[in-house]
Amino acid sequence: MREKYLEDCLYFNVNRMSRAITRVAEKCFHDTGLSPTLAFMLMAVNSKPGISQTELGAELHIAPSTITRFVDKLVKEQLIERKAIRTKALIYPTDKGLALQQALDESWEGLQKACSEFLGEKNSKDLTVKLFEAGNILEEEK
Repeated sequence: MREKYLEDCLYFNVNRMSRAITRVAEKCFHDTGLSPTLAFMLMAVNSKPGISQTELGAELHIAPSTITRFVDKLVKEQLIERKAIRTKALIYPTDKGLALQQALDESWEGLQKACSEFLGEKNSKDLTVKLFEAGNILEEEK
């Protein structure tokens, strides 16, 4: 009977999927030297130079305190830099951060390919859309 509770539990299964996909993503992004989360953060900064820390957190759906920690890590690695403009700290990629973009793109493509191979292309796309929509609904409930 307990297996049924687990099998029918969205919370359990989303977390199970998260752990599994994290292992795949870590393999795909390994050569960048960044965790998948830091890699996605750098991709966001590279695509929007001058993004505020608040905007970055909102875009990545990450809490402010966590964003601060992650930004600090990327600054320490000299991949991004903070520039104070009035009362805001804006985040810009460094040349070193921009130079990683091709490797980040290749890692992202590898992750997409791996997900399609494991789940099937249609299932992978459908699941991504459904999880994105469900995440939006749940975040509105805050």
